[in-house]
Amino acid sequence: MVKVAIVYSSINGHTNRLAKSILEGITSIEGVEGTLFTSEEALKRETLDDLSDNYTAIIFGTPTLMGSPSAKFKEFMEATSGIFFRKLWKNKIASAFTVSGGRSGDKLNTLTSLAIFAAQQSMVWVPLALAPGWNMSTQKEHEGVNTSGFFLGVGAQANIDQDGTVAPAEWDLKTGFLHGKRLALFAKTYEPTYKSLKELDI
Repeated sequence: MVKVAIVYSSINGHTNRLAKSILEGITSIEGVEGTLFTSEEALKRETLDDLSDNYTAIIFGTPTLMGSPSAKFKEFMEATSGIFFRKLWKNKIASAFTVSGGRSGDKLNTLTSLAIFAAQQSMVWVPLALAPGWNMSTQKEHEGVNTSGFFLGVGAQANIDQDGTVAPAEWDLKTGFLHGKRLALFAKTYEPTYKSLKELDI
């Protein structure tokens, strides 16, 4: 069984809602298992060991707050310094998702921060492979996916007066589901290569 982890932080339930849709996409692929970890859970030594030893892919998720990852998620990032020095996540697949109240909300800065974090961990980044939606006068937002038009990862929008039971909207959840499915297919196809690279220490 190929294992994919989602490590995320959530404040008002928005990122949690998106994480669950990505998990549904991951588990829709036969032979792939997905697991959710909050960034607080992932701080624990046993969880970091589990992520290092048993997962082919780790997907990162956080709200965008003041144009960057949340403080809780940054705490998790900084807790992985030992993994960085030992290259324990080398060649694992990585990707990311984020949510903010604004349509743009400077989410690209958060996704870039997470991509750099993955690069420092020597991980292999998988971007979102969905063309931007809702960019023609004949289209409606609810008819498309990737309506905020991000490529590096999933960038969703959640109204700040709504909690995680209703926001982000269904089109952002569908974007998350499709990206999760893509990540699972990547991980499943890539698994033999990952094991070979690990044995060769490349």
